[in-house]
Parts: sequence; C-alpha cells; structure tokens
Amino acid sequence: MSTSSFLESIRHILRTKHYSIQTEKAYLLWIKRFIIFNQKRHPKDMGEEEASNYLTYLAVNRNVTSSTQNLALCAIVFMYKHVCERELIPS
Repeated sequence: MSTSSFLESIRHILRTKHYSIQTEKAYLLWIKRFIIFNQKRHPKDMGEEEASNYLTYLAVNRNVTSSTQNLALCAIVFMYKHVCERELIPS
C-alpha cells in the first residue's frame, strides 16, 4: 500500500468517526511526519520503539511543547488502533 493510499484510509476512518476537519488535518500531518522520520517505513513494520524515538526527537531536537507532543502521540496511537488494528503503548 502506498503512503498516499494509506493516508487516505486514515482520512476515511477519521471522517467515518466524525472527527473534525482540523483534527483530521493535524493527525494526517503528524502521521506523515512520523513515517518520514522513520525513513518512510510502513507503520505495520514499526512499533513502540519507533514511536518513542519520534516523540523524543520532537521534544529534544525540535523543542516542541508537551501539548504538541501529546497531539503527535494521539495521532500515532489512533493510526495503530484504527488502521493497523493493534494497540501501541509507547515507553
């Protein structure tokens, strides 16, 4: 599955669950950044370690606020729960 069709499947699920357009845009942006950060690997081939590394990168290298980190985490957890159909528990 290509990245664009993967992101389209996430968009479809977000709309089916009646998430706001702003939340949809934010989640898709963070998920896309997560995939790019991990050398465009498919999320099904990644897990807790990659998510934790990404969140650490955001905090240490990008100096994002805790609320921004939380938004990125929510997007990644949503993706794993509703698209990859598995729980993600970052350390």
